[in-house]
Amino acid sequence: MKHQITGAVMMAALAWSGLARAEEFSLWVRSDGSEYMPKLVDAFNAKGEHTAKLQIVTTDELVQKYAIASAGGSAPDALSLDLIYTPAFAEAGQLKDMTDFAKSLDYFDSLSKAHLSVATFEDRIYGLPFSGDASILLWNKDLYEKAGLDPEKGPKSWAEIEDQARTIAGLGDDIYGFYFSGQCGGCAIFTFAPLIWASGGDLLQENGRKATLTDPKMVAAVEFYRGMVEDGLVPAGAETDGGTNFFSAFANGNIGIAPSGSFAIGALDNRYPDLNFGVTFLPGQTEGEWSSFAGGDNIVISHGTPDEKVSAIEAFIQFAYSLEGQTILANNGVVPVRGDIAKEALKDLDDRYAISAEAMAGGHTPYTTLFNDLINSRNGPWITALSAAWFASSADKAKAALEAGEEEMQSIIDSAN
Repeated sequence: MKHQITGAVMMAALAWSGLARAEEFSLWVRSDGSEYMPKLVDAFNAKGEHTAKLQIVTTDELVQKYAIASAGGSAPDALSLDLIYTPAFAEAGQLKDMTDFAKSLDYFDSLSKAHLSVATFEDRIYGLPFSGDASILLWNKDLYEKAGLDPEKGPKSWAEIEDQARTIAGLGDDIYGFYFSGQCGGCAIFTFAPLIWASGGDLLQENGRKATLTDPKMVAAVEFYRGMVEDGLVPAGAETDGGTNFFSAFANGNIGIAPSGSFAIGALDNRYPDLNFGVTFLPGQTEGEWSSFAGGDNIVISHGTPDEKVSAIEAFIQFAYSLEGQTILANNGVVPVRGDIAKEALKDLDDRYAISAEAMAGGHTPYTTLFNDLINSRNGPWITALSAAWFASSADKAKAALEAGEEEMQSIIDSAN
């Protein structure tokens, strides 16, 4: 009898200790992730090991809210953070070092290199790839067919974009060959910068400490866009578009070619099922060259998160990296960040998603702690210079706009260092 009682007590103790090991942790995500994150969290929580308490924060408010919470000691335990802001928070000491955990993962080498590049500070890793997004080029197959172009072959160089856009524009007054949002800095870094990277140029060098808007490849890319504007291949509304029509302009069906993001594939299929479109890479100046902005989120752990909760967050990250987790993300429009199982995670989806996954894997994310001041700000030097240059009346005026933008960007960088 005594042994039975002792055994029962031991079993109860073991059960209690097992429950004690289960941790609950807080997790924030920007509202851009409101489709996929709840599904991923629900699937993780259903395992019963640990519990993630999810809070969705308005995208435009998340960075400021997290900065305030971190300064006040009330930061969430973990955060799915727009990867472009990882450098600033890492250098400010607000994130926990994840290097040992990251390098313990058998598949570490298959994780998105671009995500990791902006999460690495002084050779230590302060965030891991979580959600992916990629830059792509869309073309309207029906317009191609009407114009006598091969509807199954998208453009593979700047010259092909211009030539095919010109042919499309010849279909009628209300048809245009190309579209871009001329007043949107975020759109431009996502869809214009890859044209420069693919051609061997850059806009920032020396780990974000040198502005290079006058890079010859940048100047050439600006002239490529400016030429299409000057020749009437781009609708006039592009000049004042702050991003409102970044997606919808192509969806209207009267645009031949438009740079966009991988999110557009599912969005167009769901909202505009009759739109017949193709997807390809954003090309360089020469055929065979291509690049992408590798976007999405890094998952980070706040510096003050207790160690016992860190293990639970690590379990969540490993679940997100599992085939089940990557498939959940892929089924909800997210490009997988684990390259070795990306094809398997995408196997039941439209083949066009595979192009997005390849684009992101070969993509680039510029490293700077001043991303908002330099790039994202509506009045920042990046979009101010580009807009003035794209719509300039001459090549000389376009180059002068880039020179002024480079000078202002460098001044902001120097003032911060």
